[in-house]
Amino acid sequence: MSPSGPKEPVVERQSGDGQSDDLTGHALRQRIHQQELLAELGVLALQGTSFMEMLNHTARVTAEGLGAEYCKVMEYIPTKNTLLVRAGVGWGEGVVGHATVGADLASPAGYALSTGKPVISNHLENEQRFRTPELLIEHGIRRAMNVILQGDGSPFGVLEVDSRSEGEFNEHDIAFLQGAANILGMAIEQQQYQRKLQAALERHQILLKEVNHRVKNSLQVVSGMLYLQASAAGDPALSDRLNEASTRISTVGRAYERLAYNADYESIGLISYLREVIGDLETAVAPCKVQLEAPEEIQFTADRAILVALVINELVLNAGKHAYPDSSGGTILVRVVRTEKDTVQISVRDEGVGLPADFDPPTSKRLGSRLINALAKQLGAELTRPVSAIGTNFMLLIPLVSVTANQSPHAEM
Repeated sequence: MSPSGPKEPVVERQSGDGQSDDLTGHALRQRIHQQELLAELGVLALQGTSFMEMLNHTARVTAEGLGAEYCKVMEYIPTKNTLLVRAGVGWGEGVVGHATVGADLASPAGYALSTGKPVISNHLENEQRFRTPELLIEHGIRRAMNVILQGDGSPFGVLEVDSRSEGEFNEHDIAFLQGAANILGMAIEQQQYQRKLQAALERHQILLKEVNHRVKNSLQVVSGMLYLQASAAGDPALSDRLNEASTRISTVGRAYERLAYNADYESIGLISYLREVIGDLETAVAPCKVQLEAPEEIQFTADRAILVALVINELVLNAGKHAYPDSSGGTILVRVVRTEKDTVQISVRDEGVGLPADFDPPTSKRLGSRLINALAKQLGAELTRPVSAIGTNFMLLIPLVSVTANQSPHAEM
């Protein structure tokens, strides 16, 4: 927004000599004080002061700087072609937030709004150019000034200062009033711009949630089809493979479903997310129990959190299927911690029968192992199998920040 320039004000001309334009010592001190007030107002605007507080403070500062008893910030209401008093000082109860004045050209405030020209009325009782609003008559206002308040793309309204005392507002006063209006206008523009950004962000989040929801539904359909094929296959080995594929697809769908309810897709709570994912897994590995140990929350990007969930899903499912073949189940422990080297360390451990001595995860041809290796590679993670006296332990060391940010998330699959 370009600040309103010092346009020629519409001034009520009176006969006679008038006041001298020479600045007296008092007038000079007043101008200095006005500049201090504008500086204070500018600092508040830069500090991101709340919208209503900014309106109220502008009204107070303006009245103080001009030695006036009244000031009001008015917002233009296009549907009614009126100006609503949004903030002000000096007014009686029921004015701020309720009182309105006309926004047509016969109104001083309406003229300032429509033309962008400041309006000075020093003798309202003799005003012939405009009608005097009832609000001013009721409060015994003798003189007033109006300047336009700009907004984001269109005027927000009018800043008006009013006084019951005798005297005259002059062009130095209008310069101060316009300066206050310019600062407030920039704050209003910023506020309106932020509201538009917030609205756009909310629309984006709604669309993203809808996409996740549709992806989840599509995956559920595919999973259901695979399950039906597995039931009708007539070949136990083929049925097992189809059921495994169905389970994996369902897991991806659940991962998307859980993610869809997070408001911030750039940074989510990894532990909270994994707790929900692991809760879903307990049914699949019953009668085994899955325990999650995590000392503290870890902020993580959403797309990489899905990959982590899928790795843990594969490791837990494998443990549930193979670790306790001759018992009624056991415990599968998942531990997630952040290290001092900006990495996330994840271990999935059981106390079952263990893996064959010659089993090597990086070279295994099993589908589950190949998926785990591919997902770990996408995460830029190091996958190891530390020696364990009992059962099996897989360790995943993941950089907190992706080292392959520019890589397609499906490039290695």
